Amino acid sequence: MSEGRLVGLVAGIVVLAMLVGGAIGLSLARPGVTPSAPASHPPRPAPNYVPIEDVVPGQPRAKPRGTYVAHCGDNEEGHYNSDNFIVSPGIRNGAHHLHDYVGNTDSSAASTDESLAAAGTTCRDRGDTSAYFWPVLRDRTDVAGQRRFPGEDPADGNVGRVLRPRVTIRFEGNAHAPVVAPPRLLRVLTGDAKAATNGAANARATYTCAGFEDRITTVAYPLCPLGRGLTRILEFPSCWDGRNTDSAGHRAHMRFPDRAGRCPAATRPLPKLTMTLVYDVPAGPSFAIDTFGDQGHAPITDHADFVNLRTEASTALLLRCLNTGACLPA
Repeated sequence: MSEGRLVGLVAGIVVLAMLVGGAIGLSLARPGVTPSAPASHPPRPAPNYVPIEDVVPGQPRAKPRGTYVAHCGDNEEGHYNSDNFIVSPGIRNGAHHLHDYVGNTDSSAASTDESLAAAGTTCRDRGDTSAYFWPVLRDRTDVAGQRRFPGEDPADGNVGRVLRPRVTIRFEGNAHAPVVAPPRLLRVLTGDAKAATNGAANARATYTCAGFEDRITTVAYPLCPLGRGLTRILEFPSCWDGRNTDSAGHRAHMRFPDRAGRCPAATRPLPKLTMTLVYDVPAGPSFAIDTFGDQGHAPITDHADFVNLRTEASTALLLRCLNTGACLPA
């Protein structure tokens, strides 16, 4: 083949490649077609919803024996912030989602052990200045009714009017051994605020509707019949290592009991804390909990936090109630 013909052939191949590449580019640029590109963040999961009637009934939840109810109100004071002084101490908006608080009135990013110990409480038992908090639930259809709280960042994507729950804080004894006094300033978490991306290993989300307590959903929000309040059940680990008030990752010092309620070896049973939150929600898939931006309001990310700040006298009353049944009237 002559040199001139070879040059012409190469030039033709180059032109053809350019034409084909251009055609592909035009095809990808059609309206409604987006070229794929590496995502900088994992895709946000969409919230899931299920009619409670479609949830298969399970084993009815056992009614606890020996219980103590801490009356700490329903956050009538409007104590909200997007901090978490356990996980992100000193960092304003460290949670990137709004928390509901009852109990200790000091709870914020600026809290220290000293300021928490000196603070007041919303609890009827003035010896219980413990901090109890959880992510808010919002009516996401009522954007006009939204109130922004100091420190919140609109970029976090939590929108809608905050709904206030009816709060029940309950402590239970252990059927296999007497419960021991929790140490002052013990920090305890339940659930995983990043379970949508971390996976379900630490997830503890539990939802139902009033009157449907034998139907439990963990990965979807239940749609409840009118008048049957949406219910979040937040159970905390109650087996303590006997030494530490906190640990790296805020989990290793506490364990959950087994299905029979027995604590693992080398741990000691503490009063089991359960927070039950009941909401009147709008009809349909209109609500969701606040989450980190990349968690997409997924129901599996539900979680809560607790710091024990009972006085010795308040603790003694709690233990006497749970271990002997000698409980004061609610």
